[in-house]
Amino acid sequence: MKPSGRGSELSPERRAALRALMQGGKEATSGSIPRRTGHGPTPASFAQERLWFLDQWEPNSAVYNLASAFRLSGGLDVTALQQALNEIVRRHEVLRTTFAAQDGQPYQVIAPQLTVELPVVDLQGLPAAQREIEARRLAREEIVRPFDLARGPLFRALLLRLDTEEHLLTVGTHHIVSDGWSDGILFRELEALYEAYHNGQSSPLAELPIQYADFAEWQREWLRGKGLERQLSYWR
Repeated sequence: MKPSGRGSELSPERRAALRALMQGGKEATSGSIPRRTGHGPTPASFAQERLWFLDQWEPNSAVYNLASAFRLSGGLDVTALQQALNEIVRRHEVLRTTFAAQDGQPYQVIAPQLTVELPVVDLQGLPAAQREIEARRLAREEIVRPFDLARGPLFRALLLRLDTEEHLLTVGTHHIVSDGWSDGILFRELEALYEAYHNGQSSPLAELPIQYADFAEWQREWLRGKGLERQLSYWR
């Protein structure tokens, strides 16, 4: 079978350059990312800096809101669900992060702790035919509600109760602290934590070896000197 993809369309010279870039990147990233030790402002990653700039350019926009809605059927332990959401926020510093600026450059402000509320909207008083319509309206309204990157929080949840054993959970973040890959991690952890707390157990999840802020600081250090020159030479 003939391989497909952009790589097969490159000239031999460009394929060689791509191999060199990949090898260089592998060498640069083969070591573990260290935990940050400084006590000064934590730099934003390059991706965060870009999203912060776009937010400054067009404030109160919901373009970079990320949200998911999940229908939960069966008995629901709301206390365990809220406990699980707050454990996720405790585990992941980035979900406790807001952004400030110094000399026009954004940096991360990580709250030592943050309690996320789980508002519950009970729709059982509505006729059955209207509950679904109202639930969809409220979910859409929540999804497009802007985030304030300076004040936060940049993570929120809303629970809509359609019946005693029928709920709709919406979870939203700003793209500056999350992405599609992160959402997969979030909901795997939410499932594991909810089950544990519902059964009166402690968290089954190990502590994280590094946080996103550690990556952001490492990224800034790596893309200096030879690392930066190697990337620029490739694109030139």
